[in-house]
Amino acid sequence: MDFFSYSEWQRLEYFHLDIAMIGVAFLALVTVLACLVYKLGSKLSLDDLTVHPYLRFAYVCMIKPHDGRAEAGQQSALESFYAAQASVYDATRRRLLRGREDMLSILAAKLQARISPDGAPKPVWYDIGGGTGYNIEAMDKLVGVDSFFEHVFLVDLSTSLCDVARERVRKNGWKNVTVLCQDARTIACTASTADLITMSYSLSMIPDFYSVVDLISGFLAPQGIVGIVDFYVQSIVDVSSRNYIGGTFNRHVNWVGRMFWRTWFDADRVNLDGGRRDYVEYRFGTILSASERNYMLGGIPYYIFIGCRRDADTLGEHGNDILEKLDAALTESPYLSPLEFRKQQAIEAQQSIPRSKSYESAIVNLSSNLPLPAAFYQQHQWRIYYNDLLQKHQQFGSEYIYAFNWEDPKVDRQLLNISRDDVILTITSAGDNILDYMLERPKRIHAVDLNPCQNHLLELKVAAFTALPYADVWQLFGEGQHPDFRNLLLQKLSPHMSSQAFQYWLNRASVFSTPGGLYESGGSRHAIKLVRRLAKVCGLTSKVNTICKVETLNEQREIWPSIRNVLLSWPLHKAIVSTEWWAWKAAGVPPAQHALILNDFAQRSQTSKSKKVCGEAVWKYVVDTLDPVVETTQLSRDNYFYYVCLQGKYSRNRCHPRYLGVKAYAQLSKPETFDGLRIHTDEIMEVIARISPSTLTIAILMDSMDWFNPEESAAQEQIVALNKVLKVGGRVLFRSAALRPWYADIFEQNGFEVRCVGRRDSGKCIDRVNMYASAFICTKKHDIVSSPVLDLKSVGTAASLEELSI
Repeated sequence: MDFFSYSEWQRLEYFHLDIAMIGVAFLALVTVLACLVYKLGSKLSLDDLTVHPYLRFAYVCMIKPHDGRAEAGQQSALESFYAAQASVYDATRRRLLRGREDMLSILAAKLQARISPDGAPKPVWYDIGGGTGYNIEAMDKLVGVDSFFEHVFLVDLSTSLCDVARERVRKNGWKNVTVLCQDARTIACTASTADLITMSYSLSMIPDFYSVVDLISGFLAPQGIVGIVDFYVQSIVDVSSRNYIGGTFNRHVNWVGRMFWRTWFDADRVNLDGGRRDYVEYRFGTILSASERNYMLGGIPYYIFIGCRRDADTLGEHGNDILEKLDAALTESPYLSPLEFRKQQAIEAQQSIPRSKSYESAIVNLSSNLPLPAAFYQQHQWRIYYNDLLQKHQQFGSEYIYAFNWEDPKVDRQLLNISRDDVILTITSAGDNILDYMLERPKRIHAVDLNPCQNHLLELKVAAFTALPYADVWQLFGEGQHPDFRNLLLQKLSPHMSSQAFQYWLNRASVFSTPGGLYESGGSRHAIKLVRRLAKVCGLTSKVNTICKVETLNEQREIWPSIRNVLLSWPLHKAIVSTEWWAWKAAGVPPAQHALILNDFAQRSQTSKSKKVCGEAVWKYVVDTLDPVVETTQLSRDNYFYYVCLQGKYSRNRCHPRYLGVKAYAQLSKPETFDGLRIHTDEIMEVIARISPSTLTIAILMDSMDWFNPEESAAQEQIVALNKVLKVGGRVLFRSAALRPWYADIFEQNGFEVRCVGRRDSGKCIDRVNMYASAFICTKKHDIVSSPVLDLKSVGTAASLEELSI
């Protein structure tokens, strides 16, 4: 009673009674149905029903009692279930067994990505529990079974289904396909290793699944791939402490769903126990994992798993080198093999050597005989391991805020003069500026964002340049729409994405096919949609379209007043712009940054802060942003930031980000272009604490420091940390809503020379966006003594305890 109020305690007291009543009612329903099925099944035969495939399926699955004898084994049980429906199996399973085509598309893409031009041997494929051969026919449409595979073996214990498969082989004329009607546990006795092993809705029907999973984990070739799709039910609690499962997105099935689907499928001897998926993830390294729902049939949970052997030599052609260079890939620090970590503990105890979270997670898993985190089994080492269940990541609600960047990379390049020797740390946002910086070929870019979805968006763009032709890249990120995005994701992009990013975009494939597309998605879509709706309601659509097409700046200036009178009207300002909703929801302005705007306005107008002054300050800030943009930059030719807001897409020939040009594509699509990219899902401070001292040359903070509270020490700590990781002469670039933010003085007090490189006053633009009042470059002049709170070893260890738990 000390921790609950009386009403709360009373609710808890009756909670168990409610659960018990639900359980009794559920069991009663199951009992009634079972009795009904038994009674009908004893009186009806298959001949009494129509030959329609779905009625036959319903009879066999829901009415006909199983007559397989226990002493006859699993084959008898399978024949009891499949013999009466083998001829209609494929016709009735297309809607029920979802995900098979998706799994095969991913596997085909993975295999094709591994093909080398030196005439490597063709892969050998074993389809275990392959039934009627449907998978082979589906794969044939993707790659051509005869020409792509050395040999294909279909293994199934049901004689009826194998007969259908043999007829399918004969009909398609496949010369390299063999149907084996035998127990899956016996295939290793008479066969060589397999380069590809698949199991489609067969693992859940194998009683002795442990031995089969063990067999295929050893039967798989060192560079082989395994693909599994099957039903499952699982609670997020079951996997919340595992760092090797490739993400938890959409994995949780609620209590009612777990009870219902487990009971429902158990009637047909299909076992949905979550332990089967767990054991697969324990025995293999996870490449991609996705949890889906078949909503056409009531939301049946199913999963797709793509894996490989979990030992280190499956991390690629140079897998051992990758493991031995974990830290070199992530932290700019000297590398050390995790396998030799314990030998170095005594040395590291005396030195503050930063270690990445990926490195530490590898140590934990190797020590506990677990697979490495999924990030280590990816084809590329771009994305760094993170725990997606932490509240700091889940606070964003699985949504990115920005679908495109609001900072001008052209000005960044001019101010920073990026070269091939630069090691850059920058905020990810939508990733557009990072792709722009990549064209300058810096040595390394550390992209940092606490919101996982912003990093998922960057991953998608990088994968697109790696795998797609220019026409598709333009459709995706120039037009913001692509009707075939889901197939591109499965068949082209999947080999180049982390498991978490793949799951995210598989679930949100509709973004690129719905009206508005990519550039009406994300948290910032509210402001963009509002502007477009106002233009439509006020009859300004034609003028907006015209201002985005005019050839000269003078024509643009002539059109602007008629648009300005609406967008910057006083009633609109009072109703929307000066409200808290506009600041927080639409414009994404945090309280600390909002205070900077008010402070500047109060000082210039020599007035005290009040609700009225607050509205006037925001109004003046918006006017000072937009008027100079229209006066000095041309939307139709150069200012793609506002063009995409007004048009919902970029102009291919006239107005788009530099990275979307044809010449840029030629450079960004070259192999190894993104080898220097590291994507961190974390706070900036945490990433800085894991980078070796005096290694960064540039830090681009955008407006992030405006978010700090002046009364707290966070800004001081970050500036001191930046001093430590930057080389002497290294530069920090930031923009601010204030003409001179309060933290500029802290930079000067901690070894930096502070220089204002842009100031938005007297109608001037600081860049093509002009969203901020000022821009500064802080150059490191000398090292300072680190604050005790910034001890790298203590910071890294404290952060890793929660994130690396297994």
